Amino acid sequence: MSENTHGIGTLYIHAGTEPDPATGAIMTPIYQTSTYAQPAPGVNKGYEYSRSGNPTRAALEKALAEIEYGNYGLAFASGLAAEDAIIRLLSPGDEVIAANDMYGGTYRLFTKVFAKYGIVFHFVDFQNLENIENAITDKTKLIWSETPTNPLLNITDIEKVAAIANKHNILLCVDNTFASPYLQNPLKLGADIVVHSATKYLGGHSDVVLGAVVVNDKELNDKIQFYQNASGGVPGPQDCFLVLRGIKTLHLRMQRHCENGEKIAHFLRQHPKVSKVHWCGFEDHSGYEIAKKQMRGFGGMVSFELKNDSWEEVKRVLSSTKLITLAESLGGVESLMNHPATMTHASIPREERIKNGLNDGLIRLSIGIEDAEDLIKDLDQAING
Repeated sequence: MSENTHGIGTLYIHAGTEPDPATGAIMTPIYQTSTYAQPAPGVNKGYEYSRSGNPTRAALEKALAEIEYGNYGLAFASGLAAEDAIIRLLSPGDEVIAANDMYGGTYRLFTKVFAKYGIVFHFVDFQNLENIENAITDKTKLIWSETPTNPLLNITDIEKVAAIANKHNILLCVDNTFASPYLQNPLKLGADIVVHSATKYLGGHSDVVLGAVVVNDKELNDKIQFYQNASGGVPGPQDCFLVLRGIKTLHLRMQRHCENGEKIAHFLRQHPKVSKVHWCGFEDHSGYEIAKKQMRGFGGMVSFELKNDSWEEVKRVLSSTKLITLAESLGGVESLMNHPATMTHASIPREERIKNGLNDGLIRLSIGIEDAEDLIKDLDQAING
């Protein structure tokens, strides 16, 4: 798409949507239909069956492309359905280089679903880019990155990884879920594919499950769109409507997520019962300078470890908050607490988790948009007991 000349807030409010031509409705209608009348065989008004296309989904896909500064957007039934369609681009014998710190569901999809079809996955530490170079072979077809990573908040230099991928004619896919398009735009930094769990910050209200893919290249879009239709992992119009609505306030929510995340991270770092805090906004964070360069803020995701990291103590803290809810997922307006080892990352073998720095005692926080002082009081009473 051409470079948008509007500010981000204006872009998000108007992305993908125009008043309905039939009624003048400001909000995109929810086209709750499975099929469409055709005046003659092969003649239609752009839609024939809602797996292949739906006007509400089309508005969302246009909006997704616009907010990621891409040419083409595709919506899926979930983030994993989106990832599934991307990996279907590959053939048996192809190899993927992926970051060793990633969402457990992605790891499970790679190792338990696609590996048995002959696709080879190499998991390496992206903090040292030589690890990527050393893993490349003539069979490498895709580099897969998360940044910031889930749950350790490691940062990958997208521009430098894109340069490596481009040099070897390899696709680069970046999972932008933790940052959201408000904080980071991987396509502008050289990535070929951006993927989101739109369930998270894009939806923003913990009331929808949806995935997204954005690309610039038409041929690449057409291939992924083929799998979207052929495999059928598409969202319904109600879900698309909810994410369209969520995008309109993304800039406001992310500003508050960032503000609260900073306050919580500093509070935890000073807490006498906390041993380590993972947040990419600390100046001594290994990826701080990269994050500062490629992101507009440091986000609302914070992970921490207790000095007493016994399972009994960790479980007590996880069960003691009153405002912050123990739950899967992230990115909603409410604050959530998660235990990766038993929840989001349980599908990764323990020895792999430990080797990559994900300790059994790690607690992940998705900081919401409540008053930060209330969240700090809640965390303080839970940690102190």
